Amino acid sequence: MQDNGIEFGVVVVLLLLMLAIGAATKKLSSNTDDFFRSGCKGTWWLVGMGAFMSSVSAFTFTGIGGMAYYVGWSILGFYIGGFIGLTFHILFLAAWFRQLRVTTFPEAVLLRYGPLTQQVFAVIGIFMFLVGAAVWLLGLAFFSSAVFGIPVMVLIPALGLTALLYSTMGGRWAVMATDFIQGLILVIMAGTLTLLCLAHAGGVGAFLSAIAERELVDDFSFLKDADSRPDGQFSWKWILAIGALQAMQMSSLLQSSRYFSVKDGREARKAAILTMVLLGGCLLFWFIPPMTARIFFEPLVEGVALPKPQEAAYAISSLQLLPTGLVGMMVFAMFAATMSSLDTGLNGNAALVIRNILPAIFRWFRRSQPAELQLLLWSRYLTMGFGLLITALAMYLATLDGLGIFDIALNISSMLIMPMAIPLLLGLLFRRAPRWSCLFTFAAALVPASSAFIVPGLLSLESRICLTLGVGFGAFFLSLAFPEKPERQIRIDQFLFNMKRPVKFLDEVGEGNDSAQMRIMSNFTFAVAGVVFSLLIVPNPLSDRLIILSVACAFLILGFLFRLKFHHKQ
Repeated sequence: MQDNGIEFGVVVVLLLLMLAIGAATKKLSSNTDDFFRSGCKGTWWLVGMGAFMSSVSAFTFTGIGGMAYYVGWSILGFYIGGFIGLTFHILFLAAWFRQLRVTTFPEAVLLRYGPLTQQVFAVIGIFMFLVGAAVWLLGLAFFSSAVFGIPVMVLIPALGLTALLYSTMGGRWAVMATDFIQGLILVIMAGTLTLLCLAHAGGVGAFLSAIAERELVDDFSFLKDADSRPDGQFSWKWILAIGALQAMQMSSLLQSSRYFSVKDGREARKAAILTMVLLGGCLLFWFIPPMTARIFFEPLVEGVALPKPQEAAYAISSLQLLPTGLVGMMVFAMFAATMSSLDTGLNGNAALVIRNILPAIFRWFRRSQPAELQLLLWSRYLTMGFGLLITALAMYLATLDGLGIFDIALNISSMLIMPMAIPLLLGLLFRRAPRWSCLFTFAAALVPASSAFIVPGLLSLESRICLTLGVGFGAFFLSLAFPEKPERQIRIDQFLFNMKRPVKFLDEVGEGNDSAQMRIMSNFTFAVAGVVFSLLIVPNPLSDRLIILSVACAFLILGFLFRLKFHHKQ
């Protein structure tokens, strides 16, 4: 697509639109509470879309999409644990997390486990945000390179700078607003591409027949034999292990921040329901395009000049099937998937420093906290600094050979996230666990979790996950035999009581700004519709113009719905 200025123009216009959202939401952030959690005034649909987008990145379409290119339906097993975790969110965790009444998850750790554990997990949290965001940015650069033919080392700083600018301007409000618009684009474009893939095959039945004709039935089967994939990937044992990893991670305090911005526990539960509906609906069509690339466009995929050509499978299907102009929309949808995770990481990292590390430093030197406006300025500077660090780290990862995005993400998750998640979940359920139990459990579980790095090949991935769970649970329950001091137990009981105490929005937060949120979303949804309508003037066959018209009408209808809701609220 190197010579197609139309697609470039679409991407640039939509990126500028994201910057405009950052500018439009800047006035909503007057203090650090607004900057980091939108003053707890976020509506459930805005927060729910943000939570959905935080579960998606270009890694979904490059790393996991690349796996779907080879394993087909098995890739759905990768998400089972996430749905289990979201079920717990809907039942009770989403409301509990909002009712913690904190800004960052280390603040909740402080209330449950004390200052030492808070500082340790805050530092680890910063590291995980940096590495995770760098992996997301790298995946986006790989996808964009396959589509545009631009070197990865040029794309990484260009894309990182865009997310950095609007995150710095508007803080959490900008993050949520851009996530919402990006989510609409992502869902509509991914659904459109999937329908075109099935139409290219001749329908669902013809698509399934093509799998059989290409002798891919075994490759695309849901469960694999343990010996057919490296490390037994996508065997039933592997799926159960990955499911346990994701369910534990999703159910712990590590995921609590996705609900800190919403109004109250009831709205948090509705946000969790929206997240599950969107994720479940998208899984029905997300991985059809890379499978289509394997069936119909395999020579094109294998000819891509990337370390792992299969990670460009989604891009190849987009280039082959989307009308001129909508390819740029699809590319931006991939941008959106990563930038939603990247901007959340930038905002979250700055929050960890401002709300957890800096107060400890000031207490250490016996200095008073700076004024709120000074902290807000520092928050913007920190966001910029972390953005530059993430960009530099992504550029470093791009120089590594033989380690795909899928492998990087799984290794980080299995080594750090599981040992942290175990005590961060169990501490919510067992009041008698002493404050030191968290670090004790984390240290014990970290030993088997890091075995792959200490002695490569010693344990398979599923064995490592199961051993980590066993050691972590054992260490935590062992700590229950040592009761906490009475005065500390009182504070723990108060923390758990507050977690289950409903938020009274009007008393604790004040008046909401639902109308302002709806007005902003309506205006920018209309703007996206205008961009798509403008593509009707691009030379295309009639069938392609009808596709463009359908996409434009989808955005237009959504814009009108928001406008009607805005007038109703007024």
